Amino acid sequence: QLQASGGGLVQAGGSLRLSCVVSGGTSDRWAIGWFRQAPGKEREFVSSISWPGRNTRYVDSVKGRFTTSRDNAKSTVYLQMNNLKPEDTAVYFCATRRSSSVSDLLCEYDFWGRGTQVTVSS
Repeated sequence: QLQASGGGLVQAGGSLRLSCVVSGGTSDRWAIGWFRQAPGKEREFVSSISWPGRNTRYVDSVKGRFTTSRDNAKSTVYLQMNNLKPEDTAVYFCATRRSSSVSDLLCEYDFWGRGTQVTVSS
């Protein structure tokens, strides 16, 4: 089971930190990905972090602004989002795959959590 939290309303240029807690029968030793879906658009890849956290990958549009990290002792993965833009507005989801390696392919993720809404006002 995965649970994302930390979304909210923020002005452009602001910051938010999303959290994704892995619990229950879902292994916390797998890679975690962050995805987002804006109204009327397809779900898209944002970032991915390997287990135990040595490797990361980001979509070009968030490079330099977003950072993903993980606290394995807490089974939690974070997405620090800085310098937010209105185009970052979306529902953000975390997901895990049965592998420790990063991936930017949505189809390679097996378990998904409920999303958290991020709204960036201009």
